[in-house]
Formats: sequence, structure tokens, C-alpha cells
Amino acid sequence: MSSVPPAPPPPPSSGDPRDRSPWASDDANPLPPSESKSPSPPEPPSELLIDSDQETLGGDQAAAEPTGARSATAGPPASHAKPGGRDNRISDRPAKSIPPPPPPPRATLPPTRPIAEVSVPRSGIGSAVTRWRGSLPEITPVAADADDSNSSIAAADQEDPTAEVTRSAPSWLLSLVIHLIVLLVLALITSPPGNGFTHLVLDFGISNDAVEDALDLDLSTPLTEDLIEAPEDALDDTLVESEIPEIFEMVQPAEMEAIEPVLLGAEPIEISKPMFSGRTGAMRKALMAMYGGTEETANAVKLGLAWLKRQQNRSGYWSMVRPYSNGAVSENRTAATAMALLAFAGDGNTHLEGPYRVEVEKGVKYLVSQQDRGGFMAGSARGNERTYAQAQATIALCELYGMTKDSWLRAYAQRAVDYALKAQASDGGWRYRPNEPGDTSVTGWYVMALQSARGAGLEVDQGQMNRISNYLDAASVYYGSGYAYQPGRSDATPTMTAEGLLCRQYLGWERNHGPLQDGLKLLRADAPFDINRQNVYYWYYATQVFHHVGGPLWTEWNDQMKVKLPALQIKDGSERGSWAPQGDRWSIGGRLYTTCLSIYCLEVYYRHLPLYDQQ
Repeated sequence: MSSVPPAPPPPPSSGDPRDRSPWASDDANPLPPSESKSPSPPEPPSELLIDSDQETLGGDQAAAEPTGARSATAGPPASHAKPGGRDNRISDRPAKSIPPPPPPPRATLPPTRPIAEVSVPRSGIGSAVTRWRGSLPEITPVAADADDSNSSIAAADQEDPTAEVTRSAPSWLLSLVIHLIVLLVLALITSPPGNGFTHLVLDFGISNDAVEDALDLDLSTPLTEDLIEAPEDALDDTLVESEIPEIFEMVQPAEMEAIEPVLLGAEPIEISKPMFSGRTGAMRKALMAMYGGTEETANAVKLGLAWLKRQQNRSGYWSMVRPYSNGAVSENRTAATAMALLAFAGDGNTHLEGPYRVEVEKGVKYLVSQQDRGGFMAGSARGNERTYAQAQATIALCELYGMTKDSWLRAYAQRAVDYALKAQASDGGWRYRPNEPGDTSVTGWYVMALQSARGAGLEVDQGQMNRISNYLDAASVYYGSGYAYQPGRSDATPTMTAEGLLCRQYLGWERNHGPLQDGLKLLRADAPFDINRQNVYYWYYATQVFHHVGGPLWTEWNDQMKVKLPALQIKDGSERGSWAPQGDRWSIGGRLYTTCLSIYCLEVYYRHLPLYDQQ
């Protein structure tokens, strides 16, 4: 007989070999107490083979066999010499009570040679013997027992016929069937009802017929060689004459006498919102014609904007003290930049369009670069000037956003508005520091900032807007027709009265409200537009108040302002287009301050839409 290969290693003494880690120590899976106390076979150490996992190979084969199975074997197999001087034997010691372990994974078995099968007497159920591959001698193969074959066939016949089909069906085939069903249902739902059938029954099940390949399904449109011939009279090309009613006979021509020209401003017109929409185009021309703007006022604005362009720094900001003559006594770049931007925006220029688009873009980028996380932009200003600069910068951002709706600018404008709302004092006003009891001068700038924010569509708390009226009530005199610098004082001034009345207009006072009309009459009597008493700060607020009210009061004021204010503008030299600060009540503001406020007055016709309908 030829030699057989050495016996393969038995499985580990405990646990499933497939669950053991290749690097697991022997202590990781200890044997149960009943197995750890079993005496080990008295094999000499020289006959043990150790693999890379430090597990014993060539163990006692008989020890892994059940006692009943042992008796069914033909006898102990013959031993064969192993090359190298060692014998690989199968012990004939009595069988142990340890149950046979499962076979090891195929990946851990050494390569085997094809061997012949041996005929072993079988006694029926339970007579199978577990053998390790390579542990039997070479024997002559014989035919398998007929009874065993019959039992295998019977067992196969008893299996569920649908199990094999279910196991063999690939996932893509099941997905294809499901999708076809869904498409069919959707087609039935969306298709119009017909008269061909009224019920549809879908029968699902597993077919017993073999399917070669689902991809062989032909889903294309079936072709037919049969041609359907239409009757010759299917199409009738006969022309039929019909009478078409003349629809234009009902339209009567308009008579020229019925069309009368409408004089601009003679009838009330509806002006569209928001408040910045009159700064360009046809609306601007109409507003100038309605409210008394002239070519002189327009030219004065152009000269003033050209002067502002020449004063801009390369970094985008403007200065209150240079590079022009007669600057302010202190620097405030945030205020100067904001005031210049308001002059450009009042004439229809933004960072996106207009003849001064580049200057506005550089200026607004400087402003937002000065803003901190809380929305404050006047950190470089000094003392009490910070609050004025912050309010003016907020107005500039809100107006530019309202004119462009540029999403890039919205966050900066809203952050500035949020700062203004947080800085409001408990009395409803604003002053030099956040939450400090207010004064009318600072409050007026912040009211304009919040009103510009509302006109731009930004978020403003209406409750806080209502609190401003509480402050104005406290600062008013003469039953609301005059206003002092602070509450508790009885000395109303023209500047504070004009500023207070403008706030009242934006907060909801009607045009014919008694205190509003009384206050305007006081201003006309005590503080008309007088070139000998130059006060550009007062002119700025009084011009807006009279413009919103309109009528004779506005006409009287504008007749003086539209002539005398352009006459004060410098027409030649290096300061051409500016207004000199000398002689002004607020000359400490400097040339840029005086120039910007003068431009605002001459832009009033279209800078803000009037609050009341005009007759």
C-alpha cells in the first residue's frame, strides 16, 4: 500500500475554531471544568507537532470519536511511516466522553492529496464516523450503499421546492419585479378610465418553471407587419364658408376732445414705496416738478458730489479734517464716510449702479470693515461724537440695502439696527452712551436710522418704536408743538422743534394734526430760511418737515431755500462744489459737514418720498 499524508491537526480543545483569533492565548478560552480534568493521552512529546498558533497537531483521533461510532468501524487503521523519522499514528485507545469538535476552517488545513474512498459497513442512523482527511489508508473505492443513496434522495425530495427558487433568485431580479409592479400601478392610477375592463387582479407567486435570464425580457413595442388602412373619406378637405364677426366694429374711435391733458401735480398721485424709490428715473423727474426742484438745485447737487469724490481717501473713507481746507476740529472717519455715502445715495448712486458706483462701493466696504460683532462702527471716533457717527452709519447701510436689496449688505445693516435697539434707553430715547437717558438731537438721528431700516424691509421691533413717542412727550413743550433738548427743560429751540416734529411725522402724526400744524407755524414765524442766520443743521430738519407737509408752508420755505442755498456754494477754485463752514452755527463740523447737509437739502425733492398725499 502506498503511503498516506500525515494526519491533519485536530481542532482546539474548546470553542469553535472559527471564532478563535489567530493571536489569542490559551487563557482566552479556558476549557470547562469537566474537560480540563480529563486525562491527556500518554503520547510522548516527540510525537506532537506544533503549528504557528501553538496548538497541538496530530492528536488522538479516536478521542474525537463517539463510543457508538467507534464500534461501527472496521477496525483501527494501519500506521504508516512519515518521512523524517516520525510516525503519524491513529491511537486505538478507548473513546473518551468528549464530544467531537467541529472541523477547522478550510483555510487552516494543509493541502491534501486525492485519496480513494473506503467501503465501510453502515448500520443506519448514527452510524456515520467523523474522520480527518488523510487519516485513512488507501483502499479500493467501492460503490456507495444503496440504502444511503435512497435516503439522501428521499431527504432531497422532502425539501420545500420553493426554497431553492427563493435562494437562487438574485437581488436585482427581485428589485426589477418590484419596480415593474410599481410602474404598472402608477400607470393604472394616472391613466384615464376606459371601458375595456373594470377589474385588475394581480397574482403573485413563485413559478416552478425555470427562467433562463430576466435580462432577456423583451420590453420593446411589438411590431406588426399588418397595415391598417383608413377609409378614403376619413379626411375631408372641403372648405366651408362661415361668417366671422367683426370684433373691431364694436370699438368706437375716441374723440380728441375727450382727452384732456393732466397737469403734473394738479391731482393727487399715488407714490410707490419704499421711501427710496424716487431717486432715479421718471419718478425723480416727476417729484422735482411737483415739489419745486429746479435746474439750479440739480446742478448744485452735481457740483457737490464731484467735490466729495475728490476728497475720498484711497482706502475708501472720508475725513472730517482733510484734505480740504477748513476741516472739523476733531477727526471722525466713520461719520464723514457715512455722511458722504448718504449724499451719493440720495442722488441715486449705490455700490451696484450709478455714476459714483466705485466711490460708494469703496466707502461702504470701509464702513462694514469698522463694524464689530455687536454692530458698532464708531470705535475710532472720540467721546460724544461716537453716537452720532453710529447713527449716521446705520442710516447709510440701511438706505443702500433698501435701494439694492443686496444680500451681502443685509447682515451688516441688520446688525447695526440691532445695536440701535439695544442702545435705546428706558425713556425711549438715545444719547452718548447705550441706555443713557436720551436727548432730542441724538434721538432724531436714530429715529431716521430705524425708519430707514423699516423702509428697507429690515427687522425693527415695533414696540421699541412706540417707546420713542414716550420720550418725545417728555421733551415736548407747548402741548407738543415745540421741543427742548432734553425732557424737563422748557426752552424749546427751532432746531430741536424741527427735529422733534420730523420724528412725530414718521411715528404716525397726521398731516392736519393740531400740534404739528402749530409747530410748523412757529418755525415759519420765528425761524424762516434766513441766509444771514446760517444754520445748516436746522435747515436740514426744517426742509424735510415742510416738504412732507407740503402746501403753502412748503412753497414758502422752498422759494427761499432753492435760490439762496445754491448761491452759497463755491463755484471755482480747489473747493469748487463745497459750502464753506465760516459763519454757520455749527462751523466746528467743518467743510465736509456743511457740504453734506446742504446737499441733503437740495436732494429733498426726491431723496425721501413724501409721507402724505399731496393735493
